[in-house]
This record gives sequence, C-alpha cells and structure tokens, in this order.
Amino acid sequence: MTSKFSIFFVIIFGIIFFQCHQSEGELPIIGPYQRVDGQKQYYPVPDFELYDQYGDTINAATFKNSLRIVDFFFISCPSICPKIQRQMKRINDAFPDKNQLQFISHSIDTKRDTVDRLARYATSMKVKKEDNWHFVTGTKDQIFSLADDYFNILVEDESAPGGYDHSGRIVLVDKEGYIRAFANGLKPKEVNQLILSIDQLLENYEKPAD
Repeated sequence: MTSKFSIFFVIIFGIIFFQCHQSEGELPIIGPYQRVDGQKQYYPVPDFELYDQYGDTINAATFKNSLRIVDFFFISCPSICPKIQRQMKRINDAFPDKNQLQFISHSIDTKRDTVDRLARYATSMKVKKEDNWHFVTGTKDQIFSLADDYFNILVEDESAPGGYDHSGRIVLVDKEGYIRAFANGLKPKEVNQLILSIDQLLENYEKPAD
C-alpha cells in the first residue's frame, strides 16, 4: 500500500508533469510508478469490488471500455461535498453521449451511506440509470485504500466538518485503468480543463491505430 506521504510527492510531481505536457498537447499517464531498465512503468488503479445504488457489483471490469470519472464524498458532508458533486454533475451533463464514459462516486461514510441511502441520494441528484453514474459503498478499508490510489488524501478527523478531511479531487482514468488527469473540484476553472482533457482522451481513442 502506498503511504499518504508518498502519494503527496506523487501528486506534486503529477501536477508539474501534467501541466508541462498539457502545453505540448499531450495527456500523460500520471500516478505511482517504478523504474524498469531505466524506464518508468506506471501502475493502473488496482481492481476492487464495491456496490452501487442499484445493488450491482462494481469492479474494474465495469469500466473496461469506458473512461472513468472518479470522486469521493459522503451524503451528510456539510462542507465541500455538495460543491464537488455539482461539478461532477456539470461534467456528466457536458457529455450527453455516455457510451465511453462512466462516473463513480465513492462514499467515505461506509457506516451510514448504505445502498438504499445512496439510491435516495442519486434520486435527489436527478441521476438516472442512463447517466452511467455509480454511487458506491464498501468496507472502510476498501474505500480508504482506493482514495490513496486515486490521489484523494482522506483521513478521519473529528474536528473536520462531518468527521472527515478529504481533498475533493476529481480524477480521470482511462480505459486501461491509468490515471490521466485530475482537478480540484472546488475550482471550476480546473474542472473546465478536466472536461477538455476528457474530450482529448475520447478523441485519442477514436483515432485509428498506426
């Protein structure tokens, strides 16, 4: 398991690397890696098994042919979550054709945010089945581990609003499971750039192979 300390430096590196290559029109792979024969070998997000608001099992195979837009939230969050979810909804609305795009919002409050409660929350968000948006739950260990993998710094903190301190990042994952971009969901301009990155990655998949 990658430590939060290591993840912090990966994030800083990723931001610098991502910004530099964006100016060149590229969308790099970012995230944890090791060097093999002097070359960086990146790791895809590990497999997982969670349950969404319909009670369906959600795992990496669910997103095999789709880009994945990822965030972490909890229903009773009194601070940043509603803002992040509005940005997720904005991204969802920006892509009416969702054949190659799916959304996954992980609840970090695994005790209270049951499948039934997530279903009611999705309804309150006016999220329909065809929106390809999964609000998921699992064990605490599963969710916190995935938060590390997705660059979302997440800790339980009784002094934080709602009892959790988390980063509010929205993350773009490609069809092979590699992280390609992320945005601070509290900053609409960064989310605008993320929407452009999603467009760019979709276009790359549509290009014929050399």
